[in-house]
Amino acid sequence: MPDKVLVTREIPEAGLRPLEGFDLTVLSEAPPDREALLEAAEGATGVLSNVTEKMDAAFMDAAGPELKVIANMAVGYDNVDVEAAKERGIVVTNTPGVLDETTADTAFMLLLAAARRLGESERTLRAGGWHWWGPKLFVGVDVWGKTLGIVGMGRIGQAVARRGRGFGMEILYHNRSRKEDAEKELDARYADLDELLETADFVSVHTPLTEETRHLIGADELGKMKPAAVLVNTSRGPVVDEGALADALADGRIFAAGLDVYEEEPKVHPKLLERENAVLAPHIGSGSRETRDRMAVLAAENIVAVLSGRDPKTPVGG
Repeated sequence: MPDKVLVTREIPEAGLRPLEGFDLTVLSEAPPDREALLEAAEGATGVLSNVTEKMDAAFMDAAGPELKVIANMAVGYDNVDVEAAKERGIVVTNTPGVLDETTADTAFMLLLAAARRLGESERTLRAGGWHWWGPKLFVGVDVWGKTLGIVGMGRIGQAVARRGRGFGMEILYHNRSRKEDAEKELDARYADLDELLETADFVSVHTPLTEETRHLIGADELGKMKPAAVLVNTSRGPVVDEGALADALADGRIFAAGLDVYEEEPKVHPKLLERENAVLAPHIGSGSRETRDRMAVLAAENIVAVLSGRDPKTPVGG
């Protein structure tokens, strides 16, 4: 009998090809409800999961003792209880590296759109509200030559910094540890978080979600930013306090924000939905055809490796 592999959501066809020959179960395009997920898990030796599915102890126990690998099709793996997996001898993998540039494109897209009021102006045009060109119409803030603050200088943060250098921006960054190679390559300067927030014209967040980074950007931090500053978040929603951000945008304490992730996806804080100076995208950071193919293939190859007795390419903590 071939090993049973559960794919928790429909994925690109490229990711299914490496799994040919396994007893393959692919669930729906929409996130499966919890009961359906637990039922489908029974007897699985490998699982290809997404950020929308909670891979906790209950899921692992529902799968049973044959479960050997959970391959998360994402860089972040806050949806996976890594400790519970370790206790059960289950390998956890993710998909770093293959989506860095695409996610950095998304961050810079949001940065530009928020700075130049693209969402607000397009909505006005489509609604028939554009009646003339005017010197004061939809005036935003410049991006070129400004200071870009990167919170989390990993692969994606560095890719965003490279884009900033292309716009002649000065690069500040905050990270758990210094990145001296990145400092040399990007002419970037390390700063503590308070200095970065107080100095940067644009703040782009790229930290993983942990207990330490939950609400890393809250009311106090937003209060340190410049009134003309723009905040961008393409990391994980709970890193930013959405309610505090909505209040800061409403009060003019910062100029604008661009978000691709939210605290309770797919729900968005109602106050944010009311803000014209918030550019809101539905978690499309890695959403190019090429990148989603690469993510799916890497996740599948990790499953194949573990079930074949080999080391996976990208183990979490490896």
